[in-house]
Amino acid sequence: MSGENFKEIKENSKGEKNNKFKRISLIVALLLVTNTITALISPRIYNKFTTKVSINEIQEFKKLFATKANIDRFYDGKYEKEVLLDGAIKGMTSSLKDPYTTYMDKKEYEKMSTETEGKYVGIGIQVGVTKDNKVVIISPFEDSPAHKAGILPGDIMVKVNDLKVSSDNLEKAILMMKGKKGKKINLILNREGKGDFPVELVADEIKMITVKGEVIENNLGYIRMSLFDENTADSFMTELKKLRDKEIKGLILDLRGNPGGLVDQCIKVTSNFIPEGNNIVYTMDKYNKKKEYKSIGGLAQNMPLTILVDEGTASASEILSAAVKDYKKGTIVGTKTFGKGKVQAVIDNRLLGFGDGTALKVTISHYYTPNGKNIDKKGIEPDIKVEYPKELREKPYDRNVDPQLKKAIEITKDKIK
Repeated sequence: MSGENFKEIKENSKGEKNNKFKRISLIVALLLVTNTITALISPRIYNKFTTKVSINEIQEFKKLFATKANIDRFYDGKYEKEVLLDGAIKGMTSSLKDPYTTYMDKKEYEKMSTETEGKYVGIGIQVGVTKDNKVVIISPFEDSPAHKAGILPGDIMVKVNDLKVSSDNLEKAILMMKGKKGKKINLILNREGKGDFPVELVADEIKMITVKGEVIENNLGYIRMSLFDENTADSFMTELKKLRDKEIKGLILDLRGNPGGLVDQCIKVTSNFIPEGNNIVYTMDKYNKKKEYKSIGGLAQNMPLTILVDEGTASASEILSAAVKDYKKGTIVGTKTFGKGKVQAVIDNRLLGFGDGTALKVTISHYYTPNGKNIDKKGIEPDIKVEYPKELREKPYDRNVDPQLKKAIEITKDKIK
């Protein structure tokens, strides 16, 4: 869905070069410590939609200017005007009580842009916000410091170093969990049945291999997707073609712990299962403007398909799962997904008052499944519910005792018969 994660998908048009257009990259909202979730589309919007401030608005915010003038006049200390302005804007966005609407200063925006390339230095945790505004671990990345430390999906984040974490200060907490390689980070987490417990981590470079494929059970293809980054669709096609060359009869797609990512990549992957021209997802904004994103077709339209999901399956991966479920193109196995269906825009263009290296990420709409459902804070119920036992979660993963995978294999084999 935060700071989904999450290189930003851009449409670098000629119009941008001659200042005719602004750039907005739509983001399916998911706050990530690792990767900001980016991109339904980057629309071109003409100059006439540039931001204008009316005289009335200036009057409404005169107290803000008065505060600045009084600080200049009376404050007995040093300060930087840029830092003062950044703080004022951050206060404005935080007052909305929407953890997905945030102002990013130059340093924060640079980090977000770098992380969407699929690598960064940190601890490898993806987080979201619960209905009661607690910060929850969605999933740790494979082989990350968080994964190696035994952090699990569903763990509640209580503190980062000395900061008590809440949805209001999540962006600050996220920054504290990033930094140079070797940086020590102390967390207090809360786990059901265990209570609060400390975890000491050391930041490291996180490199994400988002797609892995192999043949299991003689004639079944298995593809694990951990994230939708800028290379995921191409990597998926490569793995799918390899499996088809090995004459697989059915496919298991594992989206457990997948927090989403670049949604244009999700659309390309999902198109392999949904007939060309069919709607995969649509968005609706505050003006009731609807935009559909349709399948471009693909290679696995009639292949028996089973998808594995859990509480760490979120945002873009929920788009894929919901489309397959709505069109009855496969069977969803596992537990209810996370439930993230908000859309943000990243605004950084000078025509909208930016262009100085800072950016505003703001919630602008919600997305809906082909059947018209918005799954935000609701999630997707699997067709067949299979729990993953707590005792197995706290042990190293062993495919041979994975009850969800076993069920997926059974179902896919039955489809082949």
